[in-house]
Amino acid sequence: MSDYVPPKVWTWNKSNGGQFANINRPIAGPTHDKDLPVGRHPLQLYSLGTPNGVKVTIMLEELLALGHSGAEYDAWLINIGNGDQFGSGFVAVNPNSKIPALVDRSGSTPIGVFESGAILLYLAEKFGAFVPTEASARAECLSWLFWQMGSAPYLGGGFGHFYAYAPEKIEYAIDRFAMEVKRQLDVLERRLAESEYIAGSIYTIADMAIFPWYGALAKGVLYGAAEFLSVQDYKNVRRWADALVERAAVRRGRMVNRVYGEPSSQLHERHDASDFDTKTQDKLAAGR
Repeated sequence: MSDYVPPKVWTWNKSNGGQFANINRPIAGPTHDKDLPVGRHPLQLYSLGTPNGVKVTIMLEELLALGHSGAEYDAWLINIGNGDQFGSGFVAVNPNSKIPALVDRSGSTPIGVFESGAILLYLAEKFGAFVPTEASARAECLSWLFWQMGSAPYLGGGFGHFYAYAPEKIEYAIDRFAMEVKRQLDVLERRLAESEYIAGSIYTIADMAIFPWYGALAKGVLYGAAEFLSVQDYKNVRRWADALVERAAVRRGRMVNRVYGEPSSQLHERHDASDFDTKTQDKLAAGR
């Protein structure tokens, strides 16, 4: 039982600890001046291979696989552990200082988009792909897209933080968020028992949004929590996740801006389609 009593007025104590203590702060805005790099492609992505970043790189690779050459992109690495997200150029695109952020330079005036769900919807509408046009099907797709936006903070900032990252294990917090995450998995399990994909019979941005979080969880690669959460029980979620992993664009998208795991799975930056064959970390190490 904790003897902590909240003070009347909270103040920031930088010694709170935890894995992300060096980048967490209660104020917004830049900490340093740094312009964002700009490559040669129409779309400039500034990101990291976290679940939120992977959503967008999967979408871009899927668009390219469909033949949308206008979806060619440069993916620049934003190392959030180093505080890159607080550079002045990044904050100008995303005042919330979270990855991913996208700048569309295909027109006369650059357009900045932030928040992964907004980026997915922007790209889907720009290219007319992966979001239904019929009213009922579109509503279903967007409902599930925004379900993910509202649900994932309980998985990441809630369960993931207290289970994997907090400086001490707090039973109440872990139990509270584990219960909610299992409820969310059951929501998906019931949905996927009656539907091939999240929003129906076709693959959409709803799948791209949900997969990097809940698909990764079901595959046992998120927070090392597979056994703890008994993810093997969610057979329909695992069936769906297995199907998405087999998509070539998903495999490529998961590699972009990735800075952990097997060196062959890490493409820190992507500036050309050939980079997947020549610039993964294992290839770069071998060429030194």
